[in-house]
Amino acid sequence: MNDQHALVLFSGGQDSTTCLAWALDRFAHVETVGFAYGQRHAVELEARPRILQRLGEMSGWKGRLGADHLLSLDVLKEIGGTALTDDRTIEMGKNGLPNTFVPGRNILFLTTAAALGYRRDCRHLVGGMCETDFSGYPDCRNDTVQATAQALNLGMDADFIIHTPLMWIDKAATWKLAEDLGGGALVDLIIEDTVTCYLGDRTHRHAWGYGCGVCPACDLRAKGYAGFTA
Repeated sequence: MNDQHALVLFSGGQDSTTCLAWALDRFAHVETVGFAYGQRHAVELEARPRILQRLGEMSGWKGRLGADHLLSLDVLKEIGGTALTDDRTIEMGKNGLPNTFVPGRNILFLTTAAALGYRRDCRHLVGGMCETDFSGYPDCRNDTVQATAQALNLGMDADFIIHTPLMWIDKAATWKLAEDLGGGALVDLIIEDTVTCYLGDRTHRHAWGYGCGVCPACDLRAKGYAGFTA
């Protein structure tokens, strides 16, 4: 596989947009993959083309952004039982995790991305998983990502490298990373175009962007922005 080709797991949210900019800054050819899994905040999928167009026009990254792929993983909706795929109130579960946790989601995302990367000649996979400032999802932890990488390389007889640029930084540092990579233009793009809100709210505008302002994803994003601008 080509060592200068990367495939970014790109949802249309703040974290994956920052990771995409990180990849564009490092690799000669970058492709993207998104997943439609029956998420309630499917408006994030509508944001992806706008973000890709704007990123592709930014100075220094022109010509590096390659094909975008959107794959269906409706099996997660069929399994259901979470507030991200079902119409239910967001709350903490008896297991100590918010009911927005979709079991196996990131493992399935990485597996599917690796299969696509295998076909697209992309050695590097880039994802926005983070265990420093997150909702407690076990499939966002570094141990999970590294174990998945080992399984994928064994199962495909490949040499993938999975990058998680946000793994050890908090949300304030994620905003700062975006500024370091793309300046004010990238920060403005993230504020105006990315979708983080679990409810997909695009009607309420805050200093940090659009969202309901109360779901766990909005809470993390708002607190991170406050730390970034302090």
